Amino acid sequence: MCKLVNFIIGLGLFLLSHAAFADLLQVIERVKPSIVGIGTFQKMRSPPINFLGTGFVVEDGSLVITNAHVIPELLDVSKNESLVILTGKSNNPEARVALVTKLDKEHDLALLKINGLSLPPLKIGNVGKIKEGQMLAFTGFPIGMVLGFYPVTHRAMIASITPIILPVNNAKQLSAEKIKQLNKTAFHVFQLDGTAYPGSSGSPLYDPETGEVYGVVNMVFVKGRKESALSNPSGISYAIPANFISELLKH
Repeated sequence: MCKLVNFIIGLGLFLLSHAAFADLLQVIERVKPSIVGIGTFQKMRSPPINFLGTGFVVEDGSLVITNAHVIPELLDVSKNESLVILTGKSNNPEARVALVTKLDKEHDLALLKINGLSLPPLKIGNVGKIKEGQMLAFTGFPIGMVLGFYPVTHRAMIASITPIILPVNNAKQLSAEKIKQLNKTAFHVFQLDGTAYPGSSGSPLYDPETGEVYGVVNMVFVKGRKESALSNPSGISYAIPANFISELLKH
């Protein structure tokens, strides 16, 4: 009897995992057209496109979310350098001029506006549903366009929901920068057990069953705050919760 019960339980778990995998396959196919590259374009430069990070389409299909640190502080206007998003497939992506409409440097988010035909948008989910131990996925360009314009998907568990500032052991470790950060409004970020790279910055962190976005992968801004006190920075990845995207879209 025990063997039969164990077999039924095992079969049930197998069917559940198979169904979840099938959901992820369909969701990835649906999500990929919404993933864009972020870069700068200068016609006379070689190569003309300088890849900077990842972004994803929201709202009416003409708005793109990425990290604020991905956006260059200055463009070389004298040489007609412009900010662009890259969309399409394989080695021939389409470059579209993008304008920065909003910057939220405190939460490292940027909202861009693009012209032309609308792209498929992703839906922002309710961050209140996210729990530690939950499995999510993120899609972006971890190594830029080195191997062509192909978005890559990784699975990631929410390892922890943690404050953005790394506590220090004593007052001697409090630098002027850390004191400045502590004086600002603290907020929590998602710590992930999935591997992300600098090119992954700006990738959507989403539900593998629905495709709803719950965060934005961040590889520079958060690490600088949480890991600056470590002599050997870890390979931990982070994401900015999507409730800050919702706030950016409202204002």
